[in-house]
Amino acid sequence: MTHLLKRYHPPGTAPGTLKAVSTNDATPLRIRLIDYSKDEINTLNGIDAAACAPYLGNDNITWVHVEGHPSEAVMLELGKLFKLHPLALEDVLNSGQRPKIEPFDDQLFVVMSMPMIANEQVKVHQVSFFLSEKFLISFCEGDSPVFNEVIKRLRNDGSRLRSRGSDFLLYSLLDVVIDHGFPALENLGLQLEAIEEQVLTAPDESSLETIHTVKRELIMLRHMLWPQREVINKLLRDDHALIHDDTLIYLCDCYDHSIHVLELLELYRDMTSSILEIYLSSISNRMNEVMKVLTIIATIFIPLTFIVGVYGMNFDTTASAWNMPELNWAYGYVAIWSVMLVIVILMVIFFRRRKWF
Repeated sequence: MTHLLKRYHPPGTAPGTLKAVSTNDATPLRIRLIDYSKDEINTLNGIDAAACAPYLGNDNITWVHVEGHPSEAVMLELGKLFKLHPLALEDVLNSGQRPKIEPFDDQLFVVMSMPMIANEQVKVHQVSFFLSEKFLISFCEGDSPVFNEVIKRLRNDGSRLRSRGSDFLLYSLLDVVIDHGFPALENLGLQLEAIEEQVLTAPDESSLETIHTVKRELIMLRHMLWPQREVINKLLRDDHALIHDDTLIYLCDCYDHSIHVLELLELYRDMTSSILEIYLSSISNRMNEVMKVLTIIATIFIPLTFIVGVYGMNFDTTASAWNMPELNWAYGYVAIWSVMLVIVILMVIFFRRRKWF
């Protein structure tokens, strides 16, 4: 999972400074513009920031989607073109921000966290939005086409998206971001089921390591996804001029989805704790079984060792008739073995009746 402090500013840096720390997982930058109204739609792919300028000031809704890690120059150009606040641009450039919503003049700035599955691991990508009356700018640091379904809906002439404002487009994108929590949690749930089966059958050190890995991912997800509920709640409760009343009911659906994601997250956290307890109990039970077997074997050999020790003293039978007369018996060796076998059988019967094994 990506670390929360993947990018940072050195202490003492002035607020609003657009300075990014280079990362090893940087993805190529791609900018897509979709300008649409109820009757028409125009799409531009692989453009630069300057290509967005002609679409400002018209009556259409303009959606600019930026994928990858933008440079300081690109952020400055977009910020100047769309009059974006420097503090918000800094939060976009330095990813790993806590989900939040902030009003800036005639814009709303929203930060969300989107979990993604990559190589059977969960990674959290930051998704940022700038909402205005006539445009929406979205930034996604990943390289997956997460909003393709929304784009397909926009290309449909009868789509509700085409006849609604930019706030409804924001709702549609937020819904996609929140719903990405379900496949991520489903993947972790499948891992937990496999771990539980392994713990019940053959627990080993690899099981413990996997349990701690999943538990760490769940803690990280909880840290990133829990504030998203408050973000949606603020959109619903606060009086934002950019959020129209007819969009609030759809945001309620987003809120319900965020609650569902958090409930699943808490459920899997409890499952992880339970599986860890099962692992510790299984290891303890295995140790108890081993100790029980060893104890039974040692107990059986105690009287046999006593008998062998007694007859290993080898007193001289010619000096006295009381000096181990059994040593001169013709069947003394067989008799001793018979006695020892009888003792073993009686002890085994006793242990079985007491249900010690």
